[in-house]
Amino acid sequence: MGERTDQGAHRLNPAAAARFAASWNAIAPMGKVGLAVSGGPDSLALLLLFHEVAPRNFRVVTVDHGLRPESADEAAMVARICAERSIAHTTLTLSLAKGSAVQERARHARYAAMVQWAHDHGLVALVTAHHADDQAETMVMRLNRGAGLRGLAGMRPRTPLGYPPDTLLPLLRPLLRWRRSELVELVENAGIIAANDPSNHDLSYERVRIRDLMTSNNTLEIQGFAASAQHLADADLALDWATDQLWTDVTPAADSFTWNAPDHVPNALSLRVLERILHAFAAPTPRGSELVRWLETLRSAGVSTLGGVKGDARNRPWRFTRAPDRRT
Repeated sequence: MGERTDQGAHRLNPAAAARFAASWNAIAPMGKVGLAVSGGPDSLALLLLFHEVAPRNFRVVTVDHGLRPESADEAAMVARICAERSIAHTTLTLSLAKGSAVQERARHARYAAMVQWAHDHGLVALVTAHHADDQAETMVMRLNRGAGLRGLAGMRPRTPLGYPPDTLLPLLRPLLRWRRSELVELVENAGIIAANDPSNHDLSYERVRIRDLMTSNNTLEIQGFAASAQHLADADLALDWATDQLWTDVTPAADSFTWNAPDHVPNALSLRVLERILHAFAAPTPRGSELVRWLETLRSAGVSTLGGVKGDARNRPWRFTRAPDRRT
C-alpha cells in the first residue's frame, strides 16, 4: 500500500483523459458529485481521471467497514492522495459484525452511509468505478441464477439509488467500457501502489470464483459482455416503453385497480404491468418466479394473492385489491 511520492512527475495519458471525458460528459449531471474511492486500483483510477478532467466538480468518500485491520490505513492512504491534490475527502467509519452474508450487509451499509454523506454535502450523484470486467462477472452470476432481461442487462451507466427506499440519488458508472487491466495500468503509471483487499482473492465468494474462471483463459471476450449488456439494456427500455402503452388500459379506483388484460400480450409485458400494480399498492418487490406464478394463475381465470395484493381474474377485467390482513 502506498501513494505517489513524486507529485507532478506523472501525468495521465492524454488519450485516456480524453476517453474518460467523453464517457463522463455523456452522463454528467449539473453540480458536484461524490466519488466512492476505497483505495483499490479501480477507484483510484477513477479519482485520477476525475482530477484530470473535472478537478472542481467532485469530492471523495472512503468507507471503512471495520472488518479488516488494514482498512483504516487504506482510508488514510486515500486521504493523503486527496490532500496532495487539494481534493476534499471524508472517511466514513462503520462497525459491521463478521458473519453470514457479510459482503451483502457491507454493501447495504456502505451505500446507506454514502447517500447520507452525499445529502449532507449537497452532492447531486454518487460515482463508482464499476468497469467492464465487473459487468461481465455480474452477467455470468445472473445467468447462473436464471435472471431475466432486466437482470442480464447488468449495471447501467446511470441508475437511481434506493438507500433509503425513497431516495432517488443517481448512481453513475462512467467506467463500464474500461477494462480492469487498463485501470491498473493507469494507477501504476501514476506511481501509486493501490491497496489489495484479500477478500478479492477469497474463493468462498461467488464473484471471486466467477472472476477466477473468467480470467483463467482467453476464451471469453470481456468487451463483448459489455456490448451485450448495453444491447439488453436497450431492449429493457423498449419493454418499459411498451408497458407505458399498456398502462393506459389499467383503471385505478379508490382502493383497487382493474386491467382488461389482452390475451395476446406477451408474458414479459404482462409481468411488467403486474409489477407496476404491486408498486402502486406499495407491495414489496416479488421474486421473478413468484410473479410468473401469479400471472399463470390469473391467465387461468383464478384468484391469487402476492405481496398483500389480491388478483381476481374470474371475470373480465381482472381486479386487484389489497388483501385482508390474515391476523384479523
